[in-house]
Amino acid sequence: MFGQANVLAQGEAAFPPSVEDFYLPSILPWGAENSYWFTKITAMVWIAVGVLIIFFLVSYRKPQLVPTKKQWFAESIYGFVRNNIAVDMIGHAGVRFAPYFTTLFCFILLTNFFAILPGFQISPNSHIAFPAILAVISYVLFIYAGIRHHGAGKFIRNSLIPPAPWYILPLLIPIEFFSTFLVRPFSLAVRLFANMFAGHMLLLVFTLGGFAMLNANAWFAPVSVLSWVMTVALTFLEFLVIVLQAYVFTVLTASYVQGALAEEH
Repeated sequence: MFGQANVLAQGEAAFPPSVEDFYLPSILPWGAENSYWFTKITAMVWIAVGVLIIFFLVSYRKPQLVPTKKQWFAESIYGFVRNNIAVDMIGHAGVRFAPYFTTLFCFILLTNFFAILPGFQISPNSHIAFPAILAVISYVLFIYAGIRHHGAGKFIRNSLIPPAPWYILPLLIPIEFFSTFLVRPFSLAVRLFANMFAGHMLLLVFTLGGFAMLNANAWFAPVSVLSWVMTVALTFLEFLVIVLQAYVFTVLTASYVQGALAEEH
């Protein structure tokens, strides 16, 4: 983001920013000129995966009865997700899903945090592809959990046939199918994507807007400072959104798993 601001300050970039700013070129020195297969976004995803793997491996490499700071921090994250999401939403059966929920929460939290981290300043989740993949994984998980627990026939019956008078079932069954099997993964992906996309655009507009007003006329200098103050304030707000979206995505996934395991609709 600040790289774009420097370019704008030199009069070499267009304003306002557009959706095309989210399509970054390849960071590799070789390959086709318009190659997008390994961009800054791809690198951030791999960095997040590597950081999480190394962190938890190092934290649990030599577990102790009196935990070290790293072990305590890792156990606190896992304990929070297990107790406040998995067990609260699903019950005791939710413990077996806690590792996935913890991984999901940490991955989304870290990739979201890139949006306000200097040097990165964009989240991979501001591209719809990554939230969509996460939503598909959660979608497959809750369907698999339901089929394994009930069997395919009972799971489909519980998912599609609500306890209602028979004469309105022809209306309710298509609604339940649309809601359960189509809307759930779509809403999971779009909610995360839209929040991170909008947050990045707001920070970009206020940052570059300050430079644009500063270059346009000296009279706009005080307004440009106000624009940058808004950028700082929005960064703190974005941090809250970052944490909240990771939590909401994980809670909704747990809610879908709970619904799949429930004995009745």
